[in-house]
Amino acid sequence: MENKFHDSRAWFEEHRKQYEQLVLEPMRSLVVELAPAVLALDAHLIAEPKVGRSLSRIYRDTRFTKDKSIFRDVAWCVFSRDKKAYEGPPAFFFEFSPSKLRWGCGFYRASPAAMDTMRGLIRRDDPDFAGAVEAVGADRYFVLTGDCYKRSKFPQETGVRRLWLDHKNISVVHECTEFAPLYRPELGQVLAADFKRLLPVYQFFRKAQTISFDQPQEETSPLPKAPRQTFDW
Repeated sequence: MENKFHDSRAWFEEHRKQYEQLVLEPMRSLVVELAPAVLALDAHLIAEPKVGRSLSRIYRDTRFTKDKSIFRDVAWCVFSRDKKAYEGPPAFFFEFSPSKLRWGCGFYRASPAAMDTMRGLIRRDDPDFAGAVEAVGADRYFVLTGDCYKRSKFPQETGVRRLWLDHKNISVVHECTEFAPLYRPELGQVLAADFKRLLPVYQFFRKAQTISFDQPQEETSPLPKAPRQTFDW
């Protein structure tokens, strides 16, 4: 937070060792600890304790934003497939900021085609959607987050189905405003268990991406297709 406040490259360089000691090294250790667990969920996930791979950069990309501040005030580790091979792949993640901790399974950069395919699967009562809903549960430990349409495109739907259908992008997240878990040695175990719980969510996201309109699908694929003409909106 202090780094964000000063917003000075010179100030950051003077305090770089503190950043590396207090933020970067603990996050690297967390990635190393979590790597076996996340690779057991999907062997194609990137789990490398390197900035730009599984670790976030401290510098912001200001090319396309009005906010030209230099530094981020949030740090994260993310486990996704290679973005060069998959467009906007879903990912498991953990992040912390001055206001809260967050972790879960995100599909932040899902293409419109992937989201359309997901809606098609939901409306077809795909069994993997039922598995994702069951994994999220009703205990409010995990909640759906993301941008939603201001006016529902599925007014005939109700409950959980409509909630999922009305998202433009979607993630399943646990938020914590207490910072004590950040300093507990069992943090990695908690994250590993929660990521495993969310595996059906990740698999549903992956399924939607795999059969989305902008990616080829083999005729022999066992996955159901969701052609564009099935949607009436």
